[in-house]
Amino acid sequence: MTQGIHRSNEPAEVPDELREARATIDNIDAALVHILAERFRCTKKVGLLKAHLNLPPSDPGREERQVARLRALAEEAGLDPVFAEKFLKFIVEEVIRHHEDIADTMTGGVAQEAPGRV
Repeated sequence: MTQGIHRSNEPAEVPDELREARATIDNIDAALVHILAERFRCTKKVGLLKAHLNLPPSDPGREERQVARLRALAEEAGLDPVFAEKFLKFIVEEVIRHHEDIADTMTGGVAQEAPGRV
């Protein structure tokens, strides 16, 4: 069995070809986690800057541009653009939540609603 956090444990009866394919998937999953962690480190900096500049946590114009850009990238890469958009929206919702938390913390717990957000 391959053990550790970087690869899932595979029973001995799993054929080698399947084990190798799954090992590749495990490596990609690990890379995705590290990439997402780095992305959230960067968006935390953005959230701090927005809070210091008294900007709203959400930027709908940028979000629309990012959706269009990632849909085009997805199509170019052979990935379903609808899936890519859903994935991005999921990430952006979490980022906005983090930005709201940062802004709330910096204002001493006095929540400030961003325009267009409920």
